[in-house]
Amino acid sequence: MVFVCLIMSNSNVLAFIMRSKNRINVLNALSKGKMISAQIEKQTNMYKSHTSRTLKELQDKKLIKCINPSDRDYKFYIITKEGKKSLFEANKIFEEVKDK
Repeated sequence: MVFVCLIMSNSNVLAFIMRSKNRINVLNALSKGKMISAQIEKQTNMYKSHTSRTLKELQDKKLIKCINPSDRDYKFYIITKEGKKSLFEANKIFEEVKDK
């Protein structure tokens, strides 16, 4: 029973990520290393407001983490272990669909 719940929650997180290109783009950017939001904005070509909202959404799902939350100007974000795993699965699904 517990195993089934873990699979369901993982599927829910995966679906959450795949519903938004912004989420995928931010996770892909952070998979290369820690970044501040301005770097993420530039690399993903997203508006500041979209980047901010996406970072909050991903933090709420524990897919990314701010490693210095008390800093006002330069908050560094990293992708979590769960975020890496979910991103890998999402990218794999996108590749399979693209190949068909």
